[in-house]
Amino acid sequence: MLVTTLRASFLTLLTTLRPRRIVERFPLKRAALFTAAALIALSSCSSLPISATGNVCNIFHTKRSWHRAALNMQQKWQIPLHVPMAMMYHESKFRRSAKPPRRYILGIIPGKRRSSAYGYSQALDGTWDAYIKSSGNHGANRTNFNDSMDFIGWYMTKSSSLANIPKADPYHQYLAYHEGWTGYRKGSYKEKQWLQRVASEVAKTSEQYQKQYAQCFGV
Repeated sequence: MLVTTLRASFLTLLTTLRPRRIVERFPLKRAALFTAAALIALSSCSSLPISATGNVCNIFHTKRSWHRAALNMQQKWQIPLHVPMAMMYHESKFRRSAKPPRRYILGIIPGKRRSSAYGYSQALDGTWDAYIKSSGNHGANRTNFNDSMDFIGWYMTKSSSLANIPKADPYHQYLAYHEGWTGYRKGSYKEKQWLQRVASEVAKTSEQYQKQYAQCFGV
């Protein structure tokens, strides 16, 4: 809402003070600075980082294209949108170029990253390739929110069919997302208390997003 208000205010101001009238009212240098500042402000408004990502209403009001992508995923894969949104929050904090931290040799020499996870969904190279091959979404990119949301929908659907996990179960869906379908069926997560804690946090975030979404969108 803040972004929309700021953009509208600047557009109104620029419409009222057309370039010629700006020059008439202000000295040339001041007019140029004013116009440049307005353009910069408009540009920055369109790329403002998301704040308060703990509130899904704020996210979707700030990024309306993300809301459309989430709704498309929900319709296509029959998965409630609050579940993959919660998973994405805990995987990347909605950062498009998120990567796992590097390992350090002797504590100071940067080494390889812990995995090939990348992007909004933190999808691994091999899993992403499997998604493209299976879905036919050629050209999909992990830094694209639409593609990442569709990927999570695809993965959760696979988890539902391969591991018999309900699509609306954020706890077990996240465990399968992290451990892979084979690892989940083998119960590899049972010895990882830290992972079970994260899965519990995902479930809490999912429930929170669901309540918030119902309040601001009436669904």
